[in-house]
Amino acid sequence: MLPKYKLIARQQLDNALSDYAAFKLNSPPVKGWIRAIREALGMSGKQLANRLNVSQPRIPKLERDELSGVVSLNTMRQAAEALDCVFVYAIVPRTTLEEIVRAQARKVAESRTQRVAHTMLLEAQNLSDQEQQASIDAAVDELVREMPKELWETAP
Repeated sequence: MLPKYKLIARQQLDNALSDYAAFKLNSPPVKGWIRAIREALGMSGKQLANRLNVSQPRIPKLERDELSGVVSLNTMRQAAEALDCVFVYAIVPRTTLEEIVRAQARKVAESRTQRVAHTMLLEAQNLSDQEQQASIDAAVDELVREMPKELWETAP
């Protein structure tokens, strides 16, 4: 994908993900979503089992599996439907995608600048702190604009 299209895609996805920002602040119920909603509806485990067409002992296992994180997305979707709910699955960035890309670009730019600065220091041609910061800022802007494949080679 061309860099300008990556920028557009990132902006559009950031905009769409902003609706999910509130989810980052909420923790799942201690009992898990399935059990919390089932109990809030006044529905027994046996009643939920009937709606899912499974045996009653499957419900406590399903609720434990949700808490331990081993329940499948498909099973969560089915349980949500049986509870007359909608299962929502999303990966929500801690900040924005743009900020994540800029932070990674800054790491790469600082790493590159440190290597060059060391060589320049050995040759008594080192930059002032202000010049070095301007160089890093320019490199960050270029990396964000160009989005080279190597951008994500550096570990977080």
